Amino acid sequence: MTQDTLAATLLAHVDSQFDQEIAFLRALVQKPSDNPPGDCAEHAEMAAKWLEQMGFDVERHAVSTEDVHRAGMISATNLVIRHRFGAGPVIALNAHGDVVPPGDGWSAEPYGAEIRDGFMYGRGAAVSKSDFATYAFALKALIDSGAVLAGTVELHFTYDEETGGLIGPGWLLREGIVKPDYAICAGFSYAITTAHNGAIHLEVTVRGKSAHAARPETGHDALEAASAVLNALYAHRAALRDIHSNTPGIDHPTLVVGLIKGGINTNVVPDKVALRLDRRVVPEENPQHVLHRLKALIVAAVEGLPGISVDIEEVLVTSPLRSLDGADRLSQALQRAARVTLQRDIPTEGVPLYTDARLYCEAGVPTVIYGAGPRTLLEANGHRADERVALEDLKVATQIIAIALADLLSPA
Repeated sequence: MTQDTLAATLLAHVDSQFDQEIAFLRALVQKPSDNPPGDCAEHAEMAAKWLEQMGFDVERHAVSTEDVHRAGMISATNLVIRHRFGAGPVIALNAHGDVVPPGDGWSAEPYGAEIRDGFMYGRGAAVSKSDFATYAFALKALIDSGAVLAGTVELHFTYDEETGGLIGPGWLLREGIVKPDYAICAGFSYAITTAHNGAIHLEVTVRGKSAHAARPETGHDALEAASAVLNALYAHRAALRDIHSNTPGIDHPTLVVGLIKGGINTNVVPDKVALRLDRRVVPEENPQHVLHRLKALIVAAVEGLPGISVDIEEVLVTSPLRSLDGADRLSQALQRAARVTLQRDIPTEGVPLYTDARLYCEAGVPTVIYGAGPRTLLEANGHRADERVALEDLKVATQIIAIALADLLSPA
């Protein structure tokens, strides 16, 4: 079978199964899997049963209660599917089934999977339950085509991307359950992501001494000290705008203080204030160097303040995704496939997010990001009300993944 004939066959197989693919995605969206709270094992079991009905052998890898609780979750089961076509490289496709809570402002029921004007609406419809469907039906089309290929395709469906990925892809890789040669992770249809930011999340706790508001001089005001920390952080944030990444799609590092809590009552000098910050790390930066500088900045902000101490907890420290040798093979195969389906060239780019993809990169696996969705996260309403995916994008991405896999696993 020639590559052109195989591509046509794969296009036809995806078309013939597309109603079933939509039904699968609808079922995934209709069952909540919010993280937090991260009680996701039931969703994994539901997804596994659907995949088994499609003819796949599904491995269920339950993560220990201890590891799950350490990640701030309640339950998680990782799903792995392996299909060996023949001797050759192992290509992993990874998507996550956990989602952020829906929030307010929806025009559709967040778990209704309503189809309107060619879009499916619902939390996780784009990020990234859609790629459970994309990857599963791309592999199914490849199997049904009867193509003679050299290599193995694995599906890694995990449930902790919203809390860092360490008990999802990180755990599968660390435990030696999976050892892919290449990886493609959930993304969008009109560009291939080859680099993204890392992230550092810190919880900073400023401690002082409580006192009656009528005698504040007898205490040590933790909120006043925390204000010094905030002023130092915001001054640092302004300076970050002068650091520019050379990666297209990524501008400069960012810093946000997203949570703050503390105090006892209105008439009490606060004895403790905690804040959480998010510092995005561009590909050219070293996360450990950034971490060291942040800690030094925070400590210096309260140095010399009487009765004040500060604790810094590392909640999350992730590396940027960088392009490893071999990743260009994945990009080029996806670009060739896109010329068949979209009749256009799709670019490679960086994005300022962080994803599970960097865990494969940290393990030395050449990795890119590609899947079902529009051109940007904002267009998909990812992490916002009215998250949606265009059904046409879902179909096109499925076809592109199938054709690219056939290309990558073509016998020499």
